[in-house]
This record gives sequence, structure tokens and C-alpha cells, in this order.
Amino acid sequence: MDVKILGSGCPNCKRLEKVAREALDEMGVEATLTKVTDFGDIMTYNIIATPGLVINGQVVSYGRIPSKAEVTTWVANAAMAEGGA
Repeated sequence: MDVKILGSGCPNCKRLEKVAREALDEMGVEATLTKVTDFGDIMTYNIIATPGLVINGQVVSYGRIPSKAEVTTWVANAAMAEGGA
């Protein structure tokens, strides 16, 4: 699974990364977590505010910090879509 955190590295971006890592760890999902900090790269995802969360190429959240429960749901849905978990 490919998970990306979109943002400049601000406190909210770091909080989103923490929530995403905790959700992935608790679920036991193997994922590559990448921080995308380049503004040009972030804009390719067509979001209007950071932080953003992208799972397997799909933007699932931006402009806020989702709860761990929300991230868990999105990860589970992505895992089902790719035929795992």
C-alpha cells in the first residue's frame, strides 16, 4: 500500500503523519509512507489545502486532520480494493 502525506511539514502535517502511522501499525498493514513537501508535487493532487492524505493514488482527505478511525476505514477500503486484508 502506498500512503502519502501532502504538506510543508507544518505541525498539522506532522499530526496527520502520526495518525496515519498509528492506524497502519494497529492494523498491521504494510505500507510505504511518503511525505510530499514540494509544492509543485502537492498541486498535482488538486487539493486546495494541506495537510492531504493520499492512499494508493487517491486523495481521501485534505485541509484537516482526520481521526484515526477515519484513516483506518480508508486503509481497510484500499486494502480490500487491492485484494488484500
